[in-house]
Amino acid sequence: MGGKAGKPDLKPESLSAQGLHWLDPATGEITPPVHISATYARDEANQLHQAGFSYARDHNPLYRQLEALLTRLEGGEEALVFSSGMAAATALLQGLRPGERALFPKIMYWALRNWMVEFSGSWGLGLDFYEPGDTASLEAAAAQSSPALIWVETPANPTWEVTDLAAAAQVARTHGAILAVDSTVPTPVLTRPIEHGADFVFHSATKYLNGHSDIVAGALVARRADHPFWVRAKAQRAYGGGILGPFEAWLLLRGMRTLYLRVRTASQTALALARHFEGHPAVASVLYPGLESHPGHAVARKQMQGGFGGMLSLRIAGGRQAALDVACALQVFTRATSLGG
Repeated sequence: MGGKAGKPDLKPESLSAQGLHWLDPATGEITPPVHISATYARDEANQLHQAGFSYARDHNPLYRQLEALLTRLEGGEEALVFSSGMAAATALLQGLRPGERALFPKIMYWALRNWMVEFSGSWGLGLDFYEPGDTASLEAAAAQSSPALIWVETPANPTWEVTDLAAAAQVARTHGAILAVDSTVPTPVLTRPIEHGADFVFHSATKYLNGHSDIVAGALVARRADHPFWVRAKAQRAYGGGILGPFEAWLLLRGMRTLYLRVRTASQTALALARHFEGHPAVASVLYPGLESHPGHAVARKQMQGGFGGMLSLRIAGGRQAALDVACALQVFTRATSLGG
């Protein structure tokens, strides 16, 4: 990708809004084109051109800009974009070797949990679970299982428990595990897991990174680009085919230009709604880490800077049917799977 790299004195808000201040060196255009070529020519000596692209399975000029931006925002060494969040997560988890164990929270994104249960059985992996938001539970489970990988989702969908990332990183180091963090909900706007000791950061980029509900995408960011798990994840993307389409890459970069504005505004709205419904006679409880009554509030204040995320849950008094009645009566929120749009 031609153009200037991000200026070192720019704040993350500006880096995101300006797409790393990319400028086309030939025309001066500030918005990159959609690169649709499936392959790249070699010169008369059969050598790759200076940019080093060979084949579009995992080489696309726009990937480089996207991945450089994600790397800067998360504070890692390298990033990868994928065709979906599941493609990104499974590329990392397939770095586990038969006989190794993985430790997951009991509450997390259900599709990945179900896949991991199936995959672990067929791959010869051990799979254990801990209570989300409970460092003692995590430590006890790690001490018993000696995992190769610990997965954290914070806040955890859909009950929004908050896991102390610094404490989780200490547990991982003590037991020789790598720490991977699903940071889809807070995004780097609110939390940068690598700063708290994480080895890898995962995003379902379908959600807040894109922010418009018009693509499916995933992303990984690594603390160290030479980590064996990272090397395997890169190979899995290249050979497994979980690559992001050219237009989807363009839309993801477009969405990230408003990331900081969207996430901060959504967080403010969620906190206002949570405070409005806390104590409401028709609501049994409000699950939102921004509330002082939330058991993870103190940890959230420590590791979420500038807001507590745009997601909250209401437990409606009266049970399942009452909850369905509320959902069916919604007029502002759209009853649709997914979040972050």
